[in-house]
Amino acid sequence: MASSQQSQETTVQHILSFDVEEHFQVSAFWSDARRQQWDRLESRVEQNTLRLAELLAHFDTKATFFVLGWVAERHPGLVKALAKQGHEIASHGYGHELVTSQTDREFRDDVRRSKHILEDVTGEMVIGYRAPSFSITDRTPWALPILVEEGYLYDSSIYARFQRSEKVGRQRGVREIVTTAGNIFEVALPTANLCGIQFPIAGGGYFRLVPYSASRMLLKHLENAGTQLVIYLHPWEIDPHQPRMDGPLVSRFRHYLNLKRTEQRLQHLLRDFSFAPVVEIVHPIREVVQARSQCRTAACPVFV
Repeated sequence: MASSQQSQETTVQHILSFDVEEHFQVSAFWSDARRQQWDRLESRVEQNTLRLAELLAHFDTKATFFVLGWVAERHPGLVKALAKQGHEIASHGYGHELVTSQTDREFRDDVRRSKHILEDVTGEMVIGYRAPSFSITDRTPWALPILVEEGYLYDSSIYARFQRSEKVGRQRGVREIVTTAGNIFEVALPTANLCGIQFPIAGGGYFRLVPYSASRMLLKHLENAGTQLVIYLHPWEIDPHQPRMDGPLVSRFRHYLNLKRTEQRLQHLLRDFSFAPVVEIVHPIREVVQARSQCRTAACPVFV
């Protein structure tokens, strides 16, 4: 009995997140023409996301949902339901446009619009952001300061995929970044070092590409090394019956690969690891949120 309690006490708790977007909004199939058709295409995001919520409830697990403002406008009941169930609601921007394709003014308008929509729907403060396709890069040095100015406390958009180890630096895990506008926490996604190259293992197409046994082995290796994992998926990834879109062969392969296996793999993941939302288990972020909630007057100090 004592050994069982000790095992439970030493279990590492990781971050589980979902980027809530329609199947037709992925960057790999982006075109101005398709963007004009969004409101006429079949919406499947609500049924897929509610299915994820049911699965999480079965495993008594909470997660962070990075929701597009465009989706929240059309499905406010979905966002309210997620928040009511205890999941964290964060921003995925408004229109799923890459940060690298926007000007700084366009980016500011996008993240501000999304934040206002989500906060109006939930009545709660939105403090987290994730860029579409993890598109905050060295080409957008203005992005993180803008997030600070717009009231975001953390970002989860930096993903050191397929880079040599010496170029990665300390991008794994949670770190505090100093910007010209103030500090922001970066919740980076983990990678595995394979032959000197950082290989993505945190979710999405990579989770569907690699057999689950291999993913589990790599994730357990990182867990045993003390890494707090950040896993991400999309609601459309558990929907093998979604309408097929035309596009480049590589995009179609990556998008539709193993969709019928994703839900089962997610079930295995929820059995093998312990998860929670960003705001609950990243201690520096939780401490700032708690301090802010206790301090509502103009005389309060400014945090990060």
